[in-house]
Amino acid sequence: MTMRRIVVVGNGIAGLTACDSLRSAGFDGELTVVGAERHHPYSRPALSKALLHGDDTLQAHELPEPTHDATELLGVRATGLDADARLVRLEGGGELPYDGLVIASGSRARRLTGVQQGDGCPRELTLRTIEDAILLKELVASRPSVIVIGGGPLGMEVASGCLHLGCEVTLVSDVAPLARQLGAHLAGIFTTAAIQRGLRVVQGGHARLAHHDSGTRVVLDDGTGLHADLVVTAIGDDPNIEWLAGSGILTDGSLRVDSRGRARPEIVAAGDVAFFPTLRGVQRVPLWTSAIDQAKVAAVGLLQGDAAPELNFTPYFWTEGFGLSLKAVGFTPVTGEADFCEPGGESGSLLMRWQNDDGSGTAAAVNYRIPVPKLRRLADTGPAALRPAGSARV
Repeated sequence: MTMRRIVVVGNGIAGLTACDSLRSAGFDGELTVVGAERHHPYSRPALSKALLHGDDTLQAHELPEPTHDATELLGVRATGLDADARLVRLEGGGELPYDGLVIASGSRARRLTGVQQGDGCPRELTLRTIEDAILLKELVASRPSVIVIGGGPLGMEVASGCLHLGCEVTLVSDVAPLARQLGAHLAGIFTTAAIQRGLRVVQGGHARLAHHDSGTRVVLDDGTGLHADLVVTAIGDDPNIEWLAGSGILTDGSLRVDSRGRARPEIVAAGDVAFFPTLRGVQRVPLWTSAIDQAKVAAVGLLQGDAAPELNFTPYFWTEGFGLSLKAVGFTPVTGEADFCEPGGESGSLLMRWQNDDGSGTAAAVNYRIPVPKLRRLADTGPAALRPAGSARV
């Protein structure tokens, strides 16, 4: 079937990349984007990395204006899918017919509770949208005491930013911060730097929120109570798949695609919403660069089917905080100390590589100046990738 109408549900980086990739692959038909947010696509990583360290204009999140010439329905949610009739249902009762569909509806911040209280100020803040970022920046300007719940990359970045602005910050995590994402060795480097800069780290199992007259009370598994003016939760995300209920394309309650991004021949998915095949099994990988890589493959998969190239996925991850920056290529967490470690020209800078049990490699650079393509070569081939041509030593 010739595709003349393609609908893209989702206006984040996966949706934007899919639109651009469709046009680059030669699709010149009717392209419609449905986006729940009112904004053009923006950089979500910048919200936590630059938000509390940059100027007041929040310009770091801005991306170039789209050039894909799609009809954009912004501030409109998709509420249902009739996959057999090839119709996307919209809030307000509208419908969009399609020949091809790209599902890039992303994810939302997971919350401990939906309850809000007190002077119009949320008891529990999350950081996912530009509106979340603006509110958080306004609230921390007065230097309140802050509890951040969640020791993943987002929680650590928020904690770092609040410390930078002079707040007293406590981070609550059920495991050692960043250990689940990076492994003990890399996580220890960041945790040490964080504590040296004044972060209080509390490991107390799962946390819950409780009402308290003087502010927000966080209660740990052992009954310990913590108090702060402001609580930010960064405990993960949930894929936006509710609108797909009853469509017949979910598998055990999740949206799964093949190596070309296809849920069906005429339906592809990419980004935080999708589970896809990797060297470590079928996974959902909610990373910025993962969404881009998936969307490029899915767009071509929609147009070319089995003739399209398969996704050859290698994760790329970066984070910043507490005076450190980390780039990592390859699957994490890593186990044990690195097989290769080289100090850089700046104090505390390190270049490392691990050989994984599945035969892949993972390379990481902490405050180390190295281009990402070279870091990828280090992950793929080992220290030999660092040697100049004809050189026998690193």
